[in-house]
Amino acid sequence: MALALTLMLSALVFGVLGYKLIAGFSWVEALYMTIITVTTVGFSEVRPLDADAQMFTVVLIVCSVFIFGFAISVITEYLLSRNSLQLLKKKKVKQKINQLENHVVICGFGRNGQQAAERLTAYNRPFVVIEKDKEIIENFEDEILFVEGDVNEDEVLLESGIKRAQYLVTALPDDALNLFVVLSARQMNSNLFIISRASQVTSVKKLQFAGANKVIMPDKIGGDHMAALVVMPDLITFMDRLSTEGGDTTNLEEVEIEDFKEKIDCQSIRDLDLRKRTGCTIIGYIHPNGKYVINPEPELPLEPRGKVIVLGRPEQIQKLHQVFRLE
Repeated sequence: MALALTLMLSALVFGVLGYKLIAGFSWVEALYMTIITVTTVGFSEVRPLDADAQMFTVVLIVCSVFIFGFAISVITEYLLSRNSLQLLKKKKVKQKINQLENHVVICGFGRNGQQAAERLTAYNRPFVVIEKDKEIIENFEDEILFVEGDVNEDEVLLESGIKRAQYLVTALPDDALNLFVVLSARQMNSNLFIISRASQVTSVKKLQFAGANKVIMPDKIGGDHMAALVVMPDLITFMDRLSTEGGDTTNLEEVEIEDFKEKIDCQSIRDLDLRKRTGCTIIGYIHPNGKYVINPEPELPLEPRGKVIVLGRPEQIQKLHQVFRLE
């Protein structure tokens, strides 16, 4: 591509200088003659040419035919290959999305959407992002699966595999758009767990009524956090240090009881004995009906579909995964 453009520019410079020096044309006349010669448009000469100028014109025509023919073929091939590459990329992305099940669909890749994607990446959870800004897609397409389009269109939601997805995170800045996405997604997948962003307090109940399981107000959370730092600075700082980033920095973990029962016979929290086995401490229990128990008693019976919240240092959390071979 660069060679083709260089040759075309060289032919133009060669023609202008030739007509200037050989035929004695002005710069404008030389440029005009060069253009009509290399493009073979057939306009008349600026003035009659002598024998030297005619021979130069013949040489320029022959050279420009080969140069511009080569350049046109290279540029055409480049444009076609680029379009083919884009089509190939989109086809591969579509194939990968079609293979996903129980994944997460993120609507919008703004500040909140990017934070959600980073956290899911840390936990190795598969996800698809719906975004209409081509510039954003081009910047992150090598790392993230994107579906380009407007979330208002049902076809775009279907292309993201919404019917096979387990979670939907709609992080759009407009509450009305979030409401529309929640309504559409709930109609397509009744089992979908939907988490929606809200900017206005009045939008929370509307989003819940539309089908959102959880509604998050980022601005409210930020304000509450700053106020808590004034009232209980040490406690909040300690809580901030409890990382749930994933990888080698995790301090908190959520584990289903079924994952334990596959390895050991456990009827109560005492039977798990996680403190002795891994050094971790159980700080909470979630009943199958969603009821939370903070700091549960050792005798609390464990139900198959329940979950425990585990606290520990990163190395203790890693040992928990190793002992019980958690994914």
